[in-house]
Amino acid sequence: MLRTLVLIAAVFAACVGEADAQLAAAPRFEAHGDAVQLIVDGHPFLMLGGELGNSTASDLNYLRPHWAALQALHLNTVLSPVYWELIEPQEGQFDFSSVDGLIRDARAHNMRLVLLWFGSWKNSMSSYAPAWVKRHAQRFPRARTSDGHGMEILSPFSTANRDADAHAFAALMQHLRAFDSARHTVLMIQVENEIGMIPEARDHSAAAESAFQGQVPAELMSYLATHRDHLSAALRARWDANGARASGTWSEVFGGDAGGEEAFMAWSFATYTNAVAAAGRAQYDLPFYVNAALIRPGRKPGEYPSAGPLPQVFDIWRAGAPTIDVLAPDIYFPNFVEWARAYDLGGQAFFVPETGRQPEATPANAFYAFGAHNAIGFSPFAIEDFAPDDKLGEAYDVLSQITPLILEHQGTPSIAGVRPVVAFDGTVDATPQDVRFGATTLHVSFGEPFAPSTQAQLAACGALIIQTSPDEFLIAGRGVVVTFSYDQGIAGIESIHEGRYVNGVWIPGRLLNGDQSHQGRHVHLPADHFGIQRVRLYKYS
Repeated sequence: MLRTLVLIAAVFAACVGEADAQLAAAPRFEAHGDAVQLIVDGHPFLMLGGELGNSTASDLNYLRPHWAALQALHLNTVLSPVYWELIEPQEGQFDFSSVDGLIRDARAHNMRLVLLWFGSWKNSMSSYAPAWVKRHAQRFPRARTSDGHGMEILSPFSTANRDADAHAFAALMQHLRAFDSARHTVLMIQVENEIGMIPEARDHSAAAESAFQGQVPAELMSYLATHRDHLSAALRARWDANGARASGTWSEVFGGDAGGEEAFMAWSFATYTNAVAAAGRAQYDLPFYVNAALIRPGRKPGEYPSAGPLPQVFDIWRAGAPTIDVLAPDIYFPNFVEWARAYDLGGQAFFVPETGRQPEATPANAFYAFGAHNAIGFSPFAIEDFAPDDKLGEAYDVLSQITPLILEHQGTPSIAGVRPVVAFDGTVDATPQDVRFGATTLHVSFGEPFAPSTQAQLAACGALIIQTSPDEFLIAGRGVVVTFSYDQGIAGIESIHEGRYVNGVWIPGRLLNGDQSHQGRHVHLPADHFGIQRVRLYKYS
């Protein structure tokens, strides 16, 4: 009998150990040089993604015909909403059939998933809260305008709102652990969606008024003091302008204007979201991020979704939501480079979970994001509406071929991304750019070498560059012309090959040492398609 019990205990311990190993191998973030990469099944993973439209995943039969088209676009990851109102249609009664069906369909098409929790807020509003929340405003209070009118926005100052959301999110994460921890189809979770306060800068409900008149929480003041020398310029300037106080009310510490109100709301949104995320992480430890709706030039708080994870309140979000791993931008504006630089924050992964359609410009942004900002992923919105022959598919085909090289070189000086800088109004600055790799400099210009390009054509240009050895470079993208110089002498072009990678092996195509390279003067990736070229230099004094 004792021997039997020992054997049972050993088997049980082995099963527990296997389960723990599966959970330990869940997707996670890991530093790689200066980059932070997403690790999946023990290896770095690059998301070539696309986000579904808001309603598409609410009906799996509607979604199913689109999977083949997503595969044709060379996606490896689909970003999909999961809906509080479908998951918990009756309080305390959960239905995960929509989630399970989504995961099964993704697996059947060899796709990974990032799930977007449409809980308390979606684009500021509370449109995906269950009916039992919507219909009981006394129990689940709404934010209010300054004249007392209620809004279709759950107030972040309500513990009932927060706890109901956290309970549902924890149930979802518990279910994902049971259903997916062995397969890791789900890579990351977005907690809420484009949180923000509109049409005024803050909530004026009774609980919000009381909090606004009260003291700034000690935890936030301690964070500001500890990180004083590393705060974002905007927040540091606001704090300093009000005397850099060590304590006080929100108006005293951050000012009584709309900017001060935005700081107040950022703390309330961040701490609420952190409570939801922490409840979920206690059940299943996956990477979490929060996405931001960005600001048009000249808009004031309340005229955009205020107090989300935006640059002027990054530090408040970091202080209030330590469970959130990534603050990510939804970049729908032409000035992609500007916003990417703003969200390339040290110590966290860089991720573009949503970007605008702009078919001709969007793929170039992917090359730039992976090369210049060590992105873990890139994802245009409403991906099911893209045609199979969209340029995004061609771009993702190229990126999928070179993914192992990208992941190997991210976080090191041997990778770069280049593209023209586009302003918010669409004006393109196509000034040539220099990229240094040790003693070798690559001089990159945009467009075609012997023909003028329109602003729209220039906006579609961009490339990713990897130094594969001291004298060899891989250049992938479109619409770039590259020449070379060497600090100790002259860098000549020995050979240029176009080609592709098949199962990680380089298959060279044409040798381009003639007219295509202006008789060896430059590397030229044509502007009409995405491709890969490998160049080898020779150097002499």
